[in-house]
Amino acid sequence: MRKTRVGKYTIGQVVRHRIYPFRGVIFDVDPVFANTEEWYEAIPEEVRPSKDQPFYHLFAENAETEYIAYVSEQNLLPDDSGEPLRHPQVSEVFERGEDGSYRRRFEVLN
Repeated sequence: MRKTRVGKYTIGQVVRHRIYPFRGVIFDVDPVFANTEEWYEAIPEEVRPSKDQPFYHLFAENAETEYIAYVSEQNLLPDDSGEPLRHPQVSEVFERGEDGSYRRRFEVLN
């Protein structure tokens, strides 16, 4: 029986990659790896993370562009810069608090 781990980071939290120069806001979490085997095998073996850890879906950005990233917990660090994210989907899903944190927007359903 596999033990389910609780993620270290939360939806709406701003994080940065431990190795690569990008940051983003978490919009979903998988308790363990849930992407394709092809995606996993494309990661260079020397930096390939274990599948048995939380993986985070990010609205990510670097100096050049914005994109969606899928990152293992071991490769994330909190981003305490306080800088707002420019990714266009962030404002569709989240609202930014005065303290710089992001909270999910709630749509009223009829």
